[in-house]
Formats: sequence, C-alpha cells, structure tokens
Amino acid sequence: QLQLVESGGGLVQPGGSLKLSCTASTFTLGDHAIGWFRQAPGKEREGVSYISSSGVVSRYENSVKGRFTISRDNAKNTIYLQMNSLKPEDTAVYYCAAAAQRMLLALSCLRPDAYTYWGQGTMVTVSS
Repeated sequence: QLQLVESGGGLVQPGGSLKLSCTASTFTLGDHAIGWFRQAPGKEREGVSYISSSGVVSRYENSVKGRFTISRDNAKNTIYLQMNSLKPEDTAVYYCAAAAQRMLLALSCLRPDAYTYWGQGTMVTVSS
C-alpha cells in the first residue's frame, strides 16, 4: 500500500520556525505532484502548498505566501515544508499528499480531491 509519512511537527512560539518532511518508503515521490494540507480543529482541510514532480512549479495559499517554502529532494525521496514566522492561526495537523499526476492545474493543485495518497499527519502547535 502506498503511504506517505510526515515528520517535523511540534510546539513552537509565535514567530518561530519549523521544517516538515514527507517521505515514502514504498513508492517514488519524484513521479508525483505533492501537496501540503492542514486541518485545524473544527475546520475543513485546506491546501497550503503544492510542488510539481520536477520541482519547477510551486504554489501557495495566500495566508502562507512569503512565510512558507516548499521544496523537494527527489534523490532523498523527500518533500519539505519550511515554515517561518509562524502564527497561532497556523496551528493544525499538517498532511502531505501525492497526486497520481506529475503536475496539476493551478485551479486544482490546492484541492484535497486532486490527491490520491495521504499521510497520517503531523501536529503543529503555535503558542506562547
């Protein structure tokens, strides 16, 4: 079964940074477009960032632009989400997901229904 594994979550003070990682042991992430999503308590899952299989195209949800950076190291089969200037409203469970395609259209790349494979999530808490 294809499964993704997230790591790097934790508790951080406002203004701090965290770097999330997403890996897969049973398939090659370099063949897939990858998205990062988050879900806060009582809220719907929302797209945070997207990166194409080659890493050439990336996109961000408006509230994280300039603060979050998505990247990938296909040689290490790992996707990263660097999160800086964290705010309490960034508190959520963060998920990575792989699409069946190598690239997604701009209108769909931050939609959960565009993705096929999901990890279990890692909790990020931003609090003083």
